[in-house]
Amino acid sequence: MSIKECGHHDDEDRRNFLRRIIAAVGAFILLILLTIFLIWIILRPTKPRFMIQDATIYTFNISSPNSNPFPIPNTLTLTMQVTLTTHNPNKRIGIYYQKLHVYASYKSQQISLPTSIPDTYQGHKDFTIWSPFIYGVGVPVSPFTLSNLQQDQNNGMVLVNLKVNGRVKWKVGRWISGRYHIFVNCPAYVRFSGDRNNGAGVVAPAVKFQLLQNCHVDV
Repeated sequence: MSIKECGHHDDEDRRNFLRRIIAAVGAFILLILLTIFLIWIILRPTKPRFMIQDATIYTFNISSPNSNPFPIPNTLTLTMQVTLTTHNPNKRIGIYYQKLHVYASYKSQQISLPTSIPDTYQGHKDFTIWSPFIYGVGVPVSPFTLSNLQQDQNNGMVLVNLKVNGRVKWKVGRWISGRYHIFVNCPAYVRFSGDRNNGAGVVAPAVKFQLLQNCHVDV
């Protein structure tokens, strides 16, 4: 009889021990969630703000197929330099920018190679300025894209989207977060010059456009 009672007490002790472990784990998780919530309330993290200040266009040439037996495909050649400004609006949060690449896009089609932007740390309320060159030599474009480019060419202006892809980390004191993806879209209007009737829109070398256009940022 005493053996059965001893076994019963052992089972009850194990159950109480498991209950205490579960309660401790639950309290620990609740404490972590409460800490994260309080940090968010106190810090109010805000995503960085981007602006495209200007764009200097060196080349923007459109080539369409000719009447040769083996016509070349539709191509676009682009050379430009842009000035991008980013602002960290947070009072207590620093931002690490990592593996950023900027490229040009037209009608959702990439028309340049991606250009790397150096890794950068941005302190509280700081501004950072980048001036990358963007290249695209003989980039094949679809007939639909060529038709839209020629239409914009006839109108004297084309909308090129400058896009930035990369990673960011948040820094609070000595704590650094994991990596988050950042995607930036900056609209830039480019004016055409030269002969618009020969199928090749050409922007004169070193034409600088003041844009001061805010960008859309997703993090």
